[in-house]
Amino acid sequence: MASLDSSDVFIKEYQQRFEKKIRQNEIELLEYWKNQLDRVVSARPDSIASLQTQVMKLSEMMANRIKVLKKGHDG
Repeated sequence: MASLDSSDVFIKEYQQRFEKKIRQNEIELLEYWKNQLDRVVSARPDSIASLQTQVMKLSEMMANRIKVLKKGHDG
């Protein structure tokens, strides 16, 4: 029964490390995209069209990243 307890402890520790890594990855992801948005804001576009172009570029970057991640996940 002791081996079952140590197995449970191992699983719990592994799960905690996994969840910590997932949170850290999410933080890094959000920091990256926040930085990208902050760059758009700080650029102070001179027109709505210019702002729209910058937002569309950011959206395309996100779409490309999603496509790359999905491709890597499928293969």
